[in-house]
Amino acid sequence: MSEALNELAAHIAFKQPDAVLSSAVAFGELTLVIVPERLEALVEFLRTDSACRFTSLVDITAVDHPDRAERFDVVYHFLSMYQNQRIRLKMAIGEEEMVPSLHAIHPSANWFEREIFDMFGILFSNHPDLRRILTDYGFRGFPLRKDFPTTGYTEVRYDEAQKRVVYEPVKLVQEYRQFDFMSPWEGAEYILPGDEKKV
Repeated sequence: MSEALNELAAHIAFKQPDAVLSSAVAFGELTLVIVPERLEALVEFLRTDSACRFTSLVDITAVDHPDRAERFDVVYHFLSMYQNQRIRLKMAIGEEEMVPSLHAIHPSANWFEREIFDMFGILFSNHPDLRRILTDYGFRGFPLRKDFPTTGYTEVRYDEAQKRVVYEPVKLVQEYRQFDFMSPWEGAEYILPGDEKKV
């Protein structure tokens, strides 16, 4: 299997030399690190080339690396049912960069791209309807960025007096509890050596 994927990587790198930065085979899948400006041309090639035929866009996601100059990795997963192979495209982009939308090549990219915009704040150029899809329209921030607070910024509740949903700044209803992480939960039947409860 890995031999076929290595041959596929060599074929793609030969046909699209200005698009592929590096390749690796791991866990039965080929990963290509690509140039963002060549995304659309490469995806069209992967879809139509007879040795590839990656006609199914399985998923698009992103990874946040806040300490890196190119903060995000945008990751695409494709399936070729004809060749029984999977491929992953990965590209690094900066926080202010836009990514070309793939909705014209793969219509299923529409909602994937909206989800990435909603969760990470990554913009997709030429997207037909780039708006939030998982959070509320007035939501502030991007929940899957690593600098987003786990409590969020606002809480939503139904107000009986006003007979409507209201948004308020987050108020923690209880003090943070102090945990002794070196001790087991109360009532644990088996205690590992060194985890005895401290007095």
